[in-house]
Amino acid sequence: MIYLLPLLTVLIWSGNAIVNKMASTAIEPGAMSFYRWALAVVILTPCCLPHVIRQWQEVKKHLPHLALLALLGMALNQSLGYYAGLTTSVSNMALISSLVPLFSVFASVPLLKKRISALSIVGASISLVGLAYMLGKGDMLFFLRQKLAQGDAMMLIASLVYAFYCVLLKKWKMPFGNWTLIYLQGLCALVMLAPLWLCSHDLLPSAQAIPLIAYAGIAASVIAPWMWVKAIDVLGADSTAMFMNLLPVVAVALAAIMLGETVHLFHAIGGFMVITGVALSQIKVKRRGAIAVQPISHA
Repeated sequence: MIYLLPLLTVLIWSGNAIVNKMASTAIEPGAMSFYRWALAVVILTPCCLPHVIRQWQEVKKHLPHLALLALLGMALNQSLGYYAGLTTSVSNMALISSLVPLFSVFASVPLLKKRISALSIVGASISLVGLAYMLGKGDMLFFLRQKLAQGDAMMLIASLVYAFYCVLLKKWKMPFGNWTLIYLQGLCALVMLAPLWLCSHDLLPSAQAIPLIAYAGIAASVIAPWMWVKAIDVLGADSTAMFMNLLPVVAVALAAIMLGETVHLFHAIGGFMVITGVALSQIKVKRRGAIAVQPISHA
C-alpha cells in the first residue's frame, strides 16, 4: 500500500498539468501563480510559522539562497508553465517537463562537480531526438523551416529552470524541515509574484478560477509534497524518483480524457524516446550516487 503514496502524488501533479491548461482561459498566469502560493502559505502558516520564528537567525543567514530557490522553483518555473498553457497542449507540456531529471544530471556537473557517464550521454541523445520528433510532429527537419512554438519554448525554459532548482536544493543543505523549507520559499515567491498579480487585469479571481486555484494551492502544493516526502522516507529517494517517469504518461492520458486532446503517433513515439532516455540516465546516476530528483513543488 505504501506504493500508493508516490503513485497518488504523480496523479495529483499530472492533474496539475490539466489545471495549467484550464487556467490559461480562466485567470491571468501571474495572478494564478500568486494565488496558488498565497493559498498554500495560508494553509501552512499555523504549523510552519512557529518554526520560522524559532529559527529566525538561521532564516536570515540563508535568505539569499531561499530567495533564489523561490525565484527558480516557484516564481519562474510555475509562471512559465501557466503562460505556456496559452499556446501549447498539455501533452507537449507534460512530455517536455519529463526532461527535468535529465537536465538535472547535466546541471549537477558545474554545481555539484559530478561526472557525466556514457549512459547519461546516450540517454540525453535519445531523449532529445524524441523531443525533436514530438515537437516537429514526426518531422525531424521541422526546426530548420520554422521556429519552435512559444509555449513549447517556455516549457523548455521552465524545465531547465526547475532542474537547476532541484540541484541547488541539494547543494544548499539548509537546517530546515521540508515543510518549513516549502513555507519559506512560498513566502519569498509571494513577494516576487505580487507585481505580476498587481498588474493583472482582474485582481480578484473569477468563479471559474477558484477551483483551479484550490487544486494548485492545496492538492499540488501541500498534499502532494507531503505524500512525496513521506514516500521518500519509507521507500528511499531512488525508488520514489522512478515514479516521476509515469507523470507524462498519466498527464497525456488525462488530457485526452478530460480535454479531448488527440494523442498522435508522434506523441507516443517521441514520448517513449524521451522517457526511455531519462530512465537510462537515472539508472547510471543512481549507481554513481549522484542526485535523484526530489521535487517538492512540481508545476
